[in-house]
Amino acid sequence: MAGFNSIIAILGIIVTIYLLIKKYETRTVLIGVGLIMAIVTLKPMEALDAFAKSMTSGGLIMAICSSMGFAYVMKFTRCDSHLVHLLTKPLSGLKFFLIPIATILTFFINIAIPSAAGCAAAVGATLIPVLKSAGVRPATAGAAILAGTFGSMMSPGSSHSAMISEMSGLTITQVNLSHAPYTMVAGAIGALVLTILAIILKDYGEQHRQAYMQENKETEAHFEKVNPFYALAPLVPLVILVIGGTSLQQVSGLEWTKMGVPQAMLIGAIYALVVTRISPIKITEEFFNGMGNSYANVLGIIIAASVFVSGLKATGAVDSAIEFLKQSNDFVRWGATIGPFLMGVVTGSGDAAAIAFNTAVTPHAVELGYTHINLGMAAAIAGAIGRTASPIAGVTIVCAGLAMVNPVDMVKRTAPGMILATLFLALFML
Repeated sequence: MAGFNSIIAILGIIVTIYLLIKKYETRTVLIGVGLIMAIVTLKPMEALDAFAKSMTSGGLIMAICSSMGFAYVMKFTRCDSHLVHLLTKPLSGLKFFLIPIATILTFFINIAIPSAAGCAAAVGATLIPVLKSAGVRPATAGAAILAGTFGSMMSPGSSHSAMISEMSGLTITQVNLSHAPYTMVAGAIGALVLTILAIILKDYGEQHRQAYMQENKETEAHFEKVNPFYALAPLVPLVILVIGGTSLQQVSGLEWTKMGVPQAMLIGAIYALVVTRISPIKITEEFFNGMGNSYANVLGIIIAASVFVSGLKATGAVDSAIEFLKQSNDFVRWGATIGPFLMGVVTGSGDAAAIAFNTAVTPHAVELGYTHINLGMAAAIAGAIGRTASPIAGVTIVCAGLAMVNPVDMVKRTAPGMILATLFLALFML
């Protein structure tokens, strides 16, 4: 029976990848394959329960829906156009270097906003239109934000850092400072490879800028002059979240900035209402239209992805992979990095594999010739990197929604850099 289930899992993964590459409707593919795997293994309720449970994922719903609602307000008030026009001229001089700069900015902002999806929604709503208006192909614009969304590994709020801190007897700050050089180099590798791919694939050029201008020609035709107060609106939530998520709140005396993504997005929308003096009714309607659209098209895919993962779990593939990691002491270097990476790619979340590995293997790090920090954080970082190369990860779907592209098109651009970053961790961190 176990052999039969393994075959079902492998076939399910292959069919899903094939259909996604062929650009079949993502939600249909994920729900369909996940449900079939669950039914064939005689566990249909696991898929149905996963569907029901993921419908109310509080953190994701709040961060994604509020961010997309805010993005709709910015588009309706044309505040995003004012910011784009304000930034396009100085940033256009950076040419394709704007791509790695966007990735690096996202990486460091992700430290302050640890949620990958929340960070991507907040940063992407501002930077993706800027990238596209500067001549970057939409798929690469989304990939530039996605590639930077594992900076949260350096966040003081990281559960992985807390776990390793307890094992090693060091403070969370000491743990983060210890692995920070490796994490930052991994981020730099991702940004560099993405930039090189953009040049090879000709993802930067005047034709892409013209295509963006053509898509927004109606807005551009009526654009007269940049209003700096309008241009500030898209940045308001981002500034609040960065200050509130770092020690800046104490230094500046702005303790009130410590808040979640929804609160910051609502403040940004209120600021836009005040400076643009557009009808509050219209602003409210647009905000809720954006929230509804994001639930259908962004969270809808995340819900579908949970059904797919539950189908894999029903076959026993997920548990088998985790158990394999626990038994991989003879080649820990690869088991601690490539294992969580692959699990992150397949499931859209690297946390499960990393936590399982760190619970079973990392306590014995010294006996195996490693430190708790290097072994444990290598697994955690590799899992997060794998998630960044997954077409079904929540953060990937968020970036794809903001860039209005297929998630697979973005992952084609992030995956090569993420693979090299994982090999770097295996070879130099361990």
